[in-house]
Amino acid sequence: MTDDGTAAAMAAMGPRLRAAREHRGATLTGVSRATGISLSTLSRIETGRRRPTLEVLLRLAKEYGVSLDELAGTAPESGPRISTSQRFADDKAVLPLTPYVGGLHAHKHVLPPVEEPPGRPRQISHDGHEWLCVLYGRLWLALGEQDLILAAGDVAEFDTRTAHGVANAGPGGPVEYLVLFGPQGERLRQRTPSAPGRGAR
Repeated sequence: MTDDGTAAAMAAMGPRLRAAREHRGATLTGVSRATGISLSTLSRIETGRRRPTLEVLLRLAKEYGVSLDELAGTAPESGPRISTSQRFADDKAVLPLTPYVGGLHAHKHVLPPVEEPPGRPRQISHDGHEWLCVLYGRLWLALGEQDLILAAGDVAEFDTRTAHGVANAGPGGPVEYLVLFGPQGERLRQRTPSAPGRGAR
């Protein structure tokens, strides 16, 4: 990697680390406790005010379940990435569809069936922009003070600085949905061509 390439990789390291942490739904405090890295060090690394050492990167890569190549943006892209799903404390399964190399991230989430209607989802907030598209089932999206029940085919878009959380709206079967997340506030750009014969007049 050239000097310019090294500088670019280091500059992008903070955002990638933050994206990896936010994808796991982890807080800086929680990561600090799990890794033994001070809260101030983690914050300075994510904001680009400090360069991480190799030891710190190894600890964080292990904690986030990613490789050093992914954090550096040097992972080979020889074809579509196939990744095993990850499971979280609420038994949610998450299948990453894109590597952590900056820009938009795509994931498929599956929430298991529930026997009883759940309590209001726990909410978090962080930098970024997110889109949800429900594929199957009914999803409860708690967005700020609003409560939305999304069915298959419904889409929601929101700034993730607004407190948000999701749950299976059950009871019934599982919920499957796609997430597109822009950690730096990246947004989708709609490019819909005009229908034939409906050009500008």
